[in-house]
Amino acid sequence: MRQRYLALLSVFASLPAMALTFQTRLESIEWTVEGDKFECRLTQPVTDFGSGEFVRRAGEQAIFRLKAYNSVIGGGSATLLAAAAPWQPGRGDINLGSVNIGSGNVLFNSSQVQAGRLINGLMDGRSPVIRRASGDGRVSEVRLLPVKFNKAFSDYQGCVAKLLPQNFEQVKQSEIGFPGEGFDLDPQAKARLQVMLEFMKADPTVNHIELDGHSDNSGNRLTNRELSRRRALAVMDFFKANGFQESQITMRFHGERYPLVPNTNAANRAKNRRVAVRLERVAPTDKPAPQSASAASAAHTS
Repeated sequence: MRQRYLALLSVFASLPAMALTFQTRLESIEWTVEGDKFECRLTQPVTDFGSGEFVRRAGEQAIFRLKAYNSVIGGGSATLLAAAAPWQPGRGDINLGSVNIGSGNVLFNSSQVQAGRLINGLMDGRSPVIRRASGDGRVSEVRLLPVKFNKAFSDYQGCVAKLLPQNFEQVKQSEIGFPGEGFDLDPQAKARLQVMLEFMKADPTVNHIELDGHSDNSGNRLTNRELSRRRALAVMDFFKANGFQESQITMRFHGERYPLVPNTNAANRAKNRRVAVRLERVAPTDKPAPQSASAASAAHTS
């Protein structure tokens, strides 16, 4: 390991004179892992600059993010590299493409593919490097080091294992289907509702549910409205059985008035038999007054 440190030092000493490089001293390198059910972060602080961090949100793959105290390296296009380790001669840097350096605290977010290749590179002893050349020939570079990475990455994976299946953007809207002609929730519908329920229990600020029941055009208008009502009620009952109050749920039913697709064949009609579920964050002062399901339905039926 000492030989690796010395090799790194020799590389840094050999950088071009016009290069401005930011990296943390070897003896001060640290990786930190933070997170919860919604997001995990694996971060290396960079002395006098900011930090580089891998961020993985629930329901997504990781991205790599560069954060800075100031915009000393300037804005514009930069190159993202998985740089070869100096103790592995004969290996070249891997060019992962360009990133656009912006302003503010977060200078850029990489793609998920770029982040995955950076992680693989770190596991293989490579360094994430952000390199920007200005018009006058000056080169600015931010370098993270692979020192102590493997242990930190193991801790990070432990955090990732506890992430929710989806994030709020993914879970806030869903179409609960009724492929049969009835109004009972099938296993697939219950599984989708369970994901929404799990998120709401983890994030109490998501505290209101909007339900809109729909049917196909197979029956008459009154029959279709009743079917759409019973389907919305089935979803409401699921949430009530799992601890949500009726006052947190707004229910409407529309019959066949708003099809997703034309009711021209059996497959399309099955798609139109559904309940649209939307989750919302409602401030306490904005919460609707408690009302019964029948009152809510009557007030919002079209």
